[in-house]
Amino acid sequence: MENFLGGSAALFSDPVALTIFFGGLLGGLLFGAIPGINMLTLGAVILPFTVSMDPTNAIMLYSVIYTSGVFGGAITAILFNIPGSPENAPTALDGYPMTQQGLAAKAIGAAVLCSSAGGLCSVLLMMAATPAIAGWAISAFGPPEIFGLVCLGLAMSASVGARDLWHGLLSVTLGMLIASIGTDPADGVPRFAFGFQFLLAGISFIPLVLGLFAVSEIFNQAEERINLGGERPKVSMELPSLLEFWRMKVTVIRSVIIGFFAGILPGIGAVLAAFLSYNEAVRWGGKNSRFGKGELKGVVASETANNAATGAAMIPLLALGLPGGALTAMMLAVFQLHGMEPGPLVFITSSDLVWTVFAAMFFANLLILALGYFQTKVVVHVLRIPFPLLGPGILLVATVGAYALRHLSLDVWVMFIAGAAGFLLRRSGYSVAGVILGVILGGIGESSFTKSMQMLDYNPLLLFTRPITALLVGVALLTIGLRLVEAVRSSRRHRVALANGSQSD
Repeated sequence: MENFLGGSAALFSDPVALTIFFGGLLGGLLFGAIPGINMLTLGAVILPFTVSMDPTNAIMLYSVIYTSGVFGGAITAILFNIPGSPENAPTALDGYPMTQQGLAAKAIGAAVLCSSAGGLCSVLLMMAATPAIAGWAISAFGPPEIFGLVCLGLAMSASVGARDLWHGLLSVTLGMLIASIGTDPADGVPRFAFGFQFLLAGISFIPLVLGLFAVSEIFNQAEERINLGGERPKVSMELPSLLEFWRMKVTVIRSVIIGFFAGILPGIGAVLAAFLSYNEAVRWGGKNSRFGKGELKGVVASETANNAATGAAMIPLLALGLPGGALTAMMLAVFQLHGMEPGPLVFITSSDLVWTVFAAMFFANLLILALGYFQTKVVVHVLRIPFPLLGPGILLVATVGAYALRHLSLDVWVMFIAGAAGFLLRRSGYSVAGVILGVILGGIGESSFTKSMQMLDYNPLLLFTRPITALLVGVALLTIGLRLVEAVRSSRRHRVALANGSQSD
């Protein structure tokens, strides 16, 4: 409690920190609500500019964007049937039918209340669990265990945003190949530099993120020409009554549990948490439920779980230095920009930073309740900005950001090449989030594997004599194996269905 009060005091006593806090809160709410151009685009665009910030404010900014951005997309999902972010996709399944029935105010009210409740529960659990996990990690986690956890994270990342397992695996592999460009950290041998001197230092992470997330998204939206203009709907917000909320208590508690545990696992995050929670709500809903036709519990399950995953996703990042998703990977980059490494020792060396971030996430979840109505009104207007104005503006800021960091036009080229590659990858069913996770986890995995081999006399079999490493690597292999079996069975079923169809023709 004392640490939390200290973090709160540090946040509210510093006008600069407070300005950044509200800027991140409003930015996450607005960008999270704009389909396609979501909080990841915002995170990528502002990443180069965080180098001039105080490290605490920079990390706090991303934590607040993460918190508010996950909720932001619920409004467009409910009003227009277009989720602002993938995390809000299940919300549209029941939220939009409620809008068609004239119940948009109730759906928005439930989304605001349950997003806030899920996020607050998650932050409280995070504050209670993260220091304990960090303390345990100091004694139990060495380079071999970190390598095992990276293997598990890579296995999980294969399912993030790709069309199928094969596309997911190739996305992660591509990211790992990009991470290997440069100079071998163990013996200094150039790798995949092809004689180009500028490649010896590797591919700069920030232009890569800008290209894959911001530029490719602009290209993608320009192609689809999304236009949500036209008649502006009349919207309001109606919070559920105490009786209605009491009737949904089981759904809320179950969704908090699902969201929290999905958020802890690297590579799973808020998207899968929302879908898992919605599926469980349907499964326990009974025969008379109206899921898919305007069931309030569908909105509640999705929004509670995706916000519950945000606090949990900070646990592997802060306690072990491992990102759970694309935005936490950017947070890891912010740590590195300031010469810091998240991990168990960050609770000792940067305790003020950690508790300021915890306090900021707590108050951001609390303020979602107050700002939900405001955001609903504003989003309806923002969505009327023509994309020919919005897209180039974001592209200009991204270009300035890529150049400003090192004043190298090479970084701008890297950004646009990555943008074009990201656009093609998206069109082909690959995952840009999987690529970024492959870059981050591949680099950490190589470093931990090199250190492990030095510890274990260069005998990789000794990795399996360490129980935690063996367990993590075993679960990773089992996860990939089970998904491969399922993918092969699915492919066979598809071929049989096609064959039966051609025979009937």
